[in-house]
Amino acid sequence: MPTLSRPRFGSLQFYPRKRASKILPSVNWSTLSNIKSDSPTVLGFIAYKAAMATAIVKDSTDKSMTLGKKIAIPVTILEVPNMKIFSVRFYKNSNVLREIIVSNDKELKRKLKVPKQVKNLDNLPNDYDDIRLIVYSISKQTAIKKTPDLIELAISGDNNSKLNFAKSFLNKEITLSDFLNAKFDLLDIRGLTKGKGLSGPVKRFGITLKGHKSEKGVRRPGSLGPWHPAHVTFRTPIAGQLGMFTRIHYNNNLISSGNIKDRNINSDTGFKHYGKIKSSYIVIKGSVQGPVKRQVLLTPSFRPTKSTKKKKYEFIELITR
Repeated sequence: MPTLSRPRFGSLQFYPRKRASKILPSVNWSTLSNIKSDSPTVLGFIAYKAAMATAIVKDSTDKSMTLGKKIAIPVTILEVPNMKIFSVRFYKNSNVLREIIVSNDKELKRKLKVPKQVKNLDNLPNDYDDIRLIVYSISKQTAIKKTPDLIELAISGDNNSKLNFAKSFLNKEITLSDFLNAKFDLLDIRGLTKGKGLSGPVKRFGITLKGHKSEKGVRRPGSLGPWHPAHVTFRTPIAGQLGMFTRIHYNNNLISSGNIKDRNINSDTGFKHYGKIKSSYIVIKGSVQGPVKRQVLLTPSFRPTKSTKKKKYEFIELITR
C-alpha cells in the first residue's frame, strides 16, 4: 500500500500565532539601508486608517490594455498627521551608544514620563556609526485620539546628513510632504491585522470539515497526535488566537496625497466609524490591514517588483460612501 500522507495546514512562516506585543511594529532598518533619496529624510511615517473608497484614475501604464482610459480602482485613505522628534539615538555596532531627549511636550505625558529639561545636540559621542530618531505623531491634529504614538525611524544618507537633518527638525514638525519629497512611488505598509479572538482550526488553519457522522466533532482534526510523544505538538491545527498579527503589505502604489485644506476629500458626514480628516492624507491603491482608526507605518518599498513599479495612475476623483 502507498504511504498515507497529507499536506500540513497553516504556514509556519508566522509561527507562533499569537497577539502582537505592540500596535506599531518595529522595523529591521538594515533592510532599508540601500534606499537612496535626493535629500536626507525619515524612512517611515505614522498614519491612521480612515476608510476605503473607489478612485477614478487615468491609466498611464506603458503597454497597458487600458492605456489612456479612465478606470476605477479600490483605494484606502490614510490620515497622516505631522510628527515631531522625541529623542535622537546614536548607535555603535547595532547597540545604543547614547540617547538624547530633545522634547518634553505635554502630549507625551499621556504616553510616558518626560524630563523637565531637555538637551540640545551639542554633547555628541565621539565614535558612532548610525543615527536614528524616536518620533511621535501629533495625533491631536486628528479627530480620533490625543495620545501620541512613538516609533523609531531611520534616516537616509550618511552620518553627517543624518545629524544635520536631526538638528534641522528639532522642535519642528515633520510633514508628509517632507517624507514624500524623496519621490517614493511604492510604499510598504506595516501594521496589525483585525483581531478575531479565539477561533477554531477550520477558520484558523483551513482544515477540511469531517463527515457529518464523525465522532467527537466535525470542525476539529481527526487526531491530535500519537500516544508518544505524550503531548500535542505545535504542528497540530488546534483552536487559538486569530488576528492581531503583525503583517506587511508590500509594494502599494501611491495614488494621491495632500492636505485637507488644499483639497477636501471628506464626505458630507465624514467617513464611517472615523469622522472627518483634519490634517494631511494619503491615498493608497488596494486594501490596508487592520480596522478603521488602526495606526500603521508607511515605509518606502525595499524590494519593488517590475509589475508594480511600472504602473502609473493619474488621480482624477474620489468616490466615497
